[in-house]
Amino acid sequence: MATDGDTVAKNAEQQEVLIVTGMSGAGRSTVANALEDLDWYVVDNLPPQMLRPLIELANRAESGLPRIAAVVDVRGRNFFVDLRDMIQSLREGTKVRVLFLEASDAVLVRRFEQVRRPHPLQGDGTILDGISAERTRLREIRESSDIIVDTTDLNIHQLATNITDTFAAEDAADVQVTVMSFGFKYGLPADADMVADARFLPNPFWNPELRPHTGLEEIVSDYVLAQDGADEFIQGYVSALRPIMSGYQRENKRHALIAIGCTGGKHRSVAIAEELAARLRSFPGLSVNTKHRDLGRE
Repeated sequence: MATDGDTVAKNAEQQEVLIVTGMSGAGRSTVANALEDLDWYVVDNLPPQMLRPLIELANRAESGLPRIAAVVDVRGRNFFVDLRDMIQSLREGTKVRVLFLEASDAVLVRRFEQVRRPHPLQGDGTILDGISAERTRLREIRESSDIIVDTTDLNIHQLATNITDTFAAEDAADVQVTVMSFGFKYGLPADADMVADARFLPNPFWNPELRPHTGLEEIVSDYVLAQDGADEFIQGYVSALRPIMSGYQRENKRHALIAIGCTGGKHRSVAIAEELAARLRSFPGLSVNTKHRDLGRE
């Protein structure tokens, strides 16, 4: 006959806790709603000191609450300063991950202006003052986060889809890998775990026949992959990623964003990203998809 202690122990083994934090205005409410739709138990604006009692209460529930998401942010004021220490403490006995949301200063200012609300840390200053203070306060949390999502170029529907795709796919693989192409002239992806540069290859942009096409099309892909060094680079990168992905699996790191850049994110990086993703799909325990951040932007 199962005892209360057995129930608590079993639920604790199954427990998964996601802490959602990051910049004000970066989309925490949208993420919380998306997680609720995926059947997570979501608590908004929770003081860090309440995380452990919440987990203990969930473990004592008869059916348990296997997936809890807690939105923790600077609205908690002085309570928020204990977040990092609390996360470290919880990780000793519970599967805890941190999802950090961010966006550019300009986009955050625009979002606050649209809703006509002050930034929670601006005080007598400007919205930008509040954003700067918040970035400083969150720096250490961001550096130790498991998943970083930059919402600068995402509307609420795209962000919700991103979260749904990310967490719905977790049941099917040990590590969800996104291979993203991008253009260096538009800036580095802020949430990339690894970045590689495809600009060592000849640029199809300078070929009038290839210029209007993209790396998703065979005419460009064949050209890029046939260049000296292209196959050697991909083979070498795949070999380098093998022990990294194995390490992600051992450390229970569930997400990896591999970014491949070229000048504009239209030709070389797209072709290389697609080929790299195709080869990574042979790795056991990986779910691999591609994303082309700047395709169509020119």
